[in-house]
Amino acid sequence: MAWITKPSGTMRIERRSEPYLTQAMRDELSRTHLPRYETRMSATMPALHMVQQAYHWIPPQALEEIAAFLGLAPAEVLDCASFYEEYWLKRRGRRLIGVCRSIACEVCGHAEITKACTRRLGVEPGETTDDEGWTLVELECLGSCGTAPVALIDHDLHENLTPESIVRLIDEAERGGGARH
Repeated sequence: MAWITKPSGTMRIERRSEPYLTQAMRDELSRTHLPRYETRMSATMPALHMVQQAYHWIPPQALEEIAAFLGLAPAEVLDCASFYEEYWLKRRGRRLIGVCRSIACEVCGHAEITKACTRRLGVEPGETTDDEGWTLVELECLGSCGTAPVALIDHDLHENLTPESIVRLIDEAERGGGARH
């Protein structure tokens, strides 16, 4: 098997003039998170969460800013962010649908839920709609096997789904409704 190489040594980072890790974020990290940990490195995940919450993803410039603030190498921050599925290192939609694909959801029809999302949104898992409104992903266990199939819409868990109910939830979310199931 051949190794696939990336041009990370020559990669150009798109920059903007204002920082992603804002002064308010730095203040909150300093006031709330840093005192709780023995090392500054331990605040990496809270910093990543803050940036992602604000921008829906973590741009390369933000990884560098977090590293500089915490006194770490950028590679250490990237290692953390790329290890966990919950962090987005490429742009994603403003809304996120995560369909569970664990064994319980598989047995209970997760594939039909994913297909309904694909038909409704016009994207495959891992893709984002052209208007950057939605990103569709499949996730490992969401911990609700007794109510399978399940999916997350943003941070809300929806249980006992059918293809019709997931489409209805997407429609409600787009109309600004609660999208709760």
